[in-house]
Parts: sequence; C-alpha cells; structure tokens
Amino acid sequence: MTSPDAALTYRDAGVDIDAGDALVERIKPFAKRTMRPEVLAGIGGFGALVEIGKRYREPVLVASTDGVGTKLKLAIELARHGTVGIDLVAMSVNDILVQGAEPLFFLDYYACGKLDVDVAADVVRGIAAGCEQAGCALIGGETAEMPGMYAVGDYDLAGFAVGVVEKSAVIDGRSIAPGDAVLGLASSGAHSNGYSLVRRILERSKPDLAAPFDPRAGETSLGDALMAPTRIYVKPLLALMRALPVKGLAHITGGGLVENVPRVLPDGVTARLEAAKWPRPPVFDWLQREGNVADAEMHRVFNCGIGMVVVVAAEHAARATLLLTAAGESVHRIGAIVAREAGAPATVVQ
Repeated sequence: MTSPDAALTYRDAGVDIDAGDALVERIKPFAKRTMRPEVLAGIGGFGALVEIGKRYREPVLVASTDGVGTKLKLAIELARHGTVGIDLVAMSVNDILVQGAEPLFFLDYYACGKLDVDVAADVVRGIAAGCEQAGCALIGGETAEMPGMYAVGDYDLAGFAVGVVEKSAVIDGRSIAPGDAVLGLASSGAHSNGYSLVRRILERSKPDLAAPFDPRAGETSLGDALMAPTRIYVKPLLALMRALPVKGLAHITGGGLVENVPRVLPDGVTARLEAAKWPRPPVFDWLQREGNVADAEMHRVFNCGIGMVVVVAAEHAARATLLLTAAGESVHRIGAIVAREAGAPATVVQ
C-alpha cells in the first residue's frame, strides 16, 4: 500500500507523459506526408502557421468540425482502429467542400482514459490517410489522457478542417432553378451516420460480423461493410468546379437526402429524386430488413447509397458525369429540380 506521505507523480494519477511523447514521435512521419506549401510550421509548436496562397484575391475561409459518432463503439468492439481516422477527416472536409472550399489543413482531438500508443497511432495513421485523400495538411492536434472520464479501451475523436475559396466562387445554391439536373455520387456504405440505430439492430439480430451477409456483396463480411470508411469527394469535385459551373452541393450525412439536400436549395424549388435511379448497397437492405425500419426512416437516417449530391444545369449533366466517372466516382442522375408547389417539401424521394 502506498504511504499517504509518498511523493505522487502524474503517472500515479493515471496520465503517462512518456506515452504521449512516444505517440507524437510515432505520428510525425504520417503528418509529414500530408504537408502543403502553405504550412509554415506544423506539429511540435504551440500552434501551427499556415498562410493563404497568393492566388486568391478575396479569400474566404470555411471551417467545420465533426466527429465519428458511435461508429467508434463498433470500431472498438471489433478492434479495427485503422479507418475511423478517414471517417473523421471525411466528415469535415466534405462539409467545407460543398461551399466550394479547398481544404487547407486539419487538426484532430483524441481523448481516452488511458493512452494505448498502438491504438492511437493506428487512428492517427488513418487521419493522415484521410488528409492525403483530401489534399490537406495534418498540422497538429491534441491527445487528452483523462483517467476516470472513459471506460478502459474507449476513446473519442473530433476533427477540425479549414479551407479557402475565392469569394466570387462560393457555392451557395442561389442559382439553382427548375430544370437543373441532380446527380448523386455513390457512397461507400453508411459512412459515419446512423450508427446508434445500426448498433441497436446488431443487438437485436446478433449476426456474425465476420461472415458474408448478402450474395450481392460477395465475400464482403457484414463487419467490413459497416466499417467501410466514409468516401472523400474533395479532389474529383474540386476538378469538376474548375471545369464547369456547379450550382449546388450537398453532403449527405445525418438526415439523409430528405434533410440535407434542402439545405442548399433556394426558396421556390423542390428536388424530385427517384430512388430507382441508383443502386442501394446491400448493407442498407440488411439493416432495413433486420431492423424492420420503415422507408421514410431509412431516408431520414442513412444516405442509402448517395454520399454527395451535385446540382448542375441540365446541359452540363452529361459532361459532369463523364468527368466525375473518369475521376473514379460512381455517378447517377437521380432527379431534377422542379418548381415547388404550395405546401410541398423541398426534397421528395419517390
């Protein structure tokens, strides 16, 4: 038993400074691969320094913060920590992208009760991979070891992205008009939304997460399908914006198509979408069947196969589809913009 007069250390209180230092050294190579020329000073200082490129005449900064939600609980249960960092980056960079912004840098916050350097390094490796996909720099973050705040093995994540767009190029949806085409970019699965419902369905059905779950998914296991990282749309859509006018973009997160598309529509129009126009990934059919989830609830909670919506003039739809397909996206013309009738919702999924 420790004497009441014995000298105490931070480690006695549950915080291991040496482990934190070891993590910083472990992640420096990951962060180095993400650097951009605008970064003047990154990981290691009290703050990171980033300059705005001289190519902008009226630069506007666009910022977003988000987390991964209860998908982390599934990652912890499955001991699969390598891709939730991609989810973390995706949720913020896709959000600032819809306003036309190019992500410049990203910071993360990792909180736990007791730091496991190997687990944390896997998570940050994923964050760096997400930053590479988005073309933004991982310039710093915070690792908080807080004994008593989290159960053994648990951790939480938050991320912060900042991007820049020319003031005249901000995408705000104001030019969207009846006759415009609505394109949908395929998601990689449930992304990072609806996992409280996902976990409730798993509790009810008790499936084998390591086993294939649907003939259309081949040998893909249910665990693989549910842990597929959120797709990052940054580079293909930035290239599209340089090639032709993009009238509106909507990142399909919590709230699905019916609640996210209206966020970019002006008054007086409705996005009329046809569910038959795109294939729904098998994981959503499994979730709906096993959870007995109504269609309306599915469209309110999940992306149901569409992770990003792009609105362009009808005459640009074919070229936009060609460019995005060439960039590796699966593109579907999922509907059109029509005049809104009195009392009609802003988005209808038929």
